[in-house]
Amino acid sequence: MNNVTSQNIRWGIRENAFQFFLLVLVNGFVGGMVGLERSIFPEYASLVMGISSSSILLSFIVAFGFSKAIANYYAGRWANLWGRRQLLIVGWFLALPVPILLMTAHSWWVVIFANILLGVHQGLTWSSTVVMKLDLVGSKNRGLAMGINEFAGYLAVGVVAYWTFQVAKDFGVTPYPFFIGLGIAVLGLLLSIIWVKDTTPWMEKEANVVSSVKVRHFFIWVSFKDRNLSSIVQAGWVNNLNDGMMWGLLPMLLLERDVDSDTSAMALATYPMVWGFGQLITGKWSDLISKKGLIASGMALQGAVILVMAIAELDSYAIALSALLGWGTAMVYPTSLSAIGEVVSAKQRAVTVGIFRLWRDSGYAFGAIISGIADSIVTGKQIGRAHV
Repeated sequence: MNNVTSQNIRWGIRENAFQFFLLVLVNGFVGGMVGLERSIFPEYASLVMGISSSSILLSFIVAFGFSKAIANYYAGRWANLWGRRQLLIVGWFLALPVPILLMTAHSWWVVIFANILLGVHQGLTWSSTVVMKLDLVGSKNRGLAMGINEFAGYLAVGVVAYWTFQVAKDFGVTPYPFFIGLGIAVLGLLLSIIWVKDTTPWMEKEANVVSSVKVRHFFIWVSFKDRNLSSIVQAGWVNNLNDGMMWGLLPMLLLERDVDSDTSAMALATYPMVWGFGQLITGKWSDLISKKGLIASGMALQGAVILVMAIAELDSYAIALSALLGWGTAMVYPTSLSAIGEVVSAKQRAVTVGIFRLWRDSGYAFGAIISGIADSIVTGKQIGRAHV
């Protein structure tokens, strides 16, 4: 039971400090589950599964991206029907089998299934923590709240990516790195069951103050018809398309160019860690300056860095380029989420966040598909030259 009445509900980070920062910690654990695979999967696929094809390897990101995207969409709807906390708990239960499947898998299809579960877990849990924080802060410091949320998640991605890389280097790519994931899943579930409160009462009180706009075909309106929302959706999709490409290609690129293991580990961890820390700054900026300008600038920086990565000497510049890429992504992520809070009402917020994250996280899958095609074309050309 929440034991919350409308009389004692207040909005703001300070007013709800315990619940807010508890959710920050929980979202850190959510991000850690993604970091579990982030740095070691090319080696895992090669040594454990005997897979060298980049297209097959990247299929795990496709599975993750589409399952997370679909889960995001339904999380937005289910959050209003079942409650935010219940959705969070279900998401953590789905995380428990993932590390067990990965450490015992003898078939690539088991790995694909584990990543489908991971994607659904991410969709339910991350969407829940986003919506719950927006409920708690109301209209006060939305950008800062989203910056802190995304900071925790993506800092944890980087920390766990580096941690698993070092464990794999010292003790082997399986099973020991995946015990980290099992511990994260258990802690995230226990925190959610014992201490997290449902924030639906905060949403309902805000909904009584600000009425919702009546819209037919809400999905179409958010995705295509409303100029503000559709531009946010488009930016989110392109952002994660870039990230899906980097997730799949950057470890392979560093490996193919014989970048030493310590530099590779730092580069792979630096990207999400700068992304995470940067959002503490950019989230607050988005409360003070033009959100559209911040999003556009961040996407331009991402594009420039990815282009340079394709031609640069990665031995010397991998860490610096990863940091710049992380900063560009930090400019886009929390800004998009806080912008949604300004456009829609409290009752429509969860569904709108779900639609936005559906489009955004499908970008992971499309980024992996494009990366696989591009890598196959480049590899094919190199083989062709070798035979001439």
